[in-house]
Amino acid sequence: MTGPEAERIEALEVRVAYHEQAIEDLNSVITEQWKTIEALQRKLARLEEELAEAELGARAAGTIERPPPHY
Repeated sequence: MTGPEAERIEALEVRVAYHEQAIEDLNSVITEQWKTIEALQRKLARLEEELAEAELGARAAGTIERPPPHY
């Protein structure tokens, strides 16, 4: 093939190559974001556990501050 058909096929191949690279780049970004999300979820779960333990400890010690009666 020569002429316009070959040029057209080559242009399509170039576009496909760029699209494949874009997909790989997006995939790596998404993978990193999921790692970050999972780390944040673990931290949140740990903080929730620590807060619950602190509340239980405060209740057991009787140090929970109640709002004033006018609230």
